[in-house]
Amino acid sequence: MTTVAMPGRRPGNPCFSSGPCAKRPGWTPEALADAALGRSHRSKIGKAKLKVVIDSTRALLGVPSDYRIGIVPASDTGAVEMALWSMLGARPTTLLAWESFGEGWVTDVVKQLKLDATVLKADYGRLPDLTKIDFTNDVVFTWNGTTSGVRVPNGDFIPADREGLTICDATSAAFAQKLPFDKLDVVTFSWQKALGGEAAHGILILSPRAVERLETYTPAWPLPKIFRMTKGGKLNEGIFKGETINTPSMLAVEDCLDALAWAESLPETLAERSDRNLAVLADWVAKTPWVDFLAEDPATRSNTSVCLKVVDPRVTGASKDEQAAFSKALATRLEAEDAAYDIAAYRDAPPGLRIWAGGTVESADLAVLTEWLDWAFAVTPKPQAAAA
Repeated sequence: MTTVAMPGRRPGNPCFSSGPCAKRPGWTPEALADAALGRSHRSKIGKAKLKVVIDSTRALLGVPSDYRIGIVPASDTGAVEMALWSMLGARPTTLLAWESFGEGWVTDVVKQLKLDATVLKADYGRLPDLTKIDFTNDVVFTWNGTTSGVRVPNGDFIPADREGLTICDATSAAFAQKLPFDKLDVVTFSWQKALGGEAAHGILILSPRAVERLETYTPAWPLPKIFRMTKGGKLNEGIFKGETINTPSMLAVEDCLDALAWAESLPETLAERSDRNLAVLADWVAKTPWVDFLAEDPATRSNTSVCLKVVDPRVTGASKDEQAAFSKALATRLEAEDAAYDIAAYRDAPPGLRIWAGGTVESADLAVLTEWLDWAFAVTPKPQAAAA
């Protein structure tokens, strides 16, 4: 039996959670010292800080000047729901789902809004057949499946002359993967992913086509106050100038400003950092017989939410419950050693591990993590049913 020695070093930052994600390297609470605490978000200083978040986001992501960017409540979920409830129903809808969050949007549209939508699904690890999408419909999809580690490789499948709107949940893709805004009408994400910011706030980006929909279409259902983006049939422009619908946390705003300033100061993009991080894990997977990517096609492998499956026969020969228990035991053992926090697979996903590799994570920490993964696999008892 091969013995694997416990590694003699630990990651400098063992936070590999897929949300909230690791803070930027070198972050300390002192980064929040200039927060406008106790001040109204409608004060001059409050609105100015919110406007900087919007302007910096536009610059870093390359958002076209005629697209609106708004800060909205309830994280990425709130941003997506605002779009679904405010825009769908004007024409037929197609929904794509290949992991749990995409499935969530299917549930909301079909069961809550009660639209007779076309649903294209795929199992975890795969994409639906993108050639089957009818772009005369409004199309709702996630760019990067956070719980499956499967992303669309690019925007080539979206025609420039589409008739419907494209509504894209990009929460684990923004800042880490190139988003072709000319192909996207609604883009949503939250600060807690690639920026390593605090949760509870979302970003909603609207194309001119999306704004036209809002100003010319009234849904058949009532809209809660926090979903309303128009007044008197016109877009409420204040939302996209820092005048948020509800009260934002100025502490979270300051944290986002810090993350954006850090990203702007880097000699490389957050996407380049994420790609390098994925390469570290890919090199390890290529030489490690007990593990593989959940994403079957390398072109669709996420460079942020990297999902892995255990392929050792002693584990794959066991029941699903035993496989899940083994994967959780790996994650628990690593957490107990302060080597990696929160890397168990998402509760609805197949058994395995999920490692955040976005730009706030250091490549050196991921390299050290792979040593601990090998150690944890070696010392964690394999399922008894497989060993018998």
